Amino acid sequence: MAILAAVPFELFRVKLKAALVKSGLPKTADDRKNAAGRKPWDEVLIFKALVLQALYNLSDDAMEYQLRDRLSFIRFVGLGLEDAVPNAKTLWLYRKALVKAGAIEGLFHQFDSTRHCYEWQRAQNML
Repeated sequence: MAILAAVPFELFRVKLKAALVKSGLPKTADDRKNAAGRKPWDEVLIFKALVLQALYNLSDDAMEYQLRDRLSFIRFVGLGLEDAVPNAKTLWLYRKALVKAGAIEGLFHQFDSTRHCYEWQRAQNML
């Protein structure tokens, strides 16, 4: 997908992590009592899924289905065919945490700005 080339998603990691910690959602390795159970999802992977969800206007359940079904979605978020995908409840929890921290609008604004800047630069190179 062209968006992966246009948007350096790793730049969002620090803001995502700070917002999720502020909302109290993720448990860091230090906070976990033992190594049992599922590890927390990568925040950039979840943000990529939320971006796709917004771009395609999908519900949480529909997004979970598309992540299981569409190879392009799987590749976009950085998963392999054999990997588990975040379920609808996970997407809902992460979105709720970002809203609670007051960060979701700023993150999507930064995403849109970065994407539009890339598109403008690409249009200038075509002239």
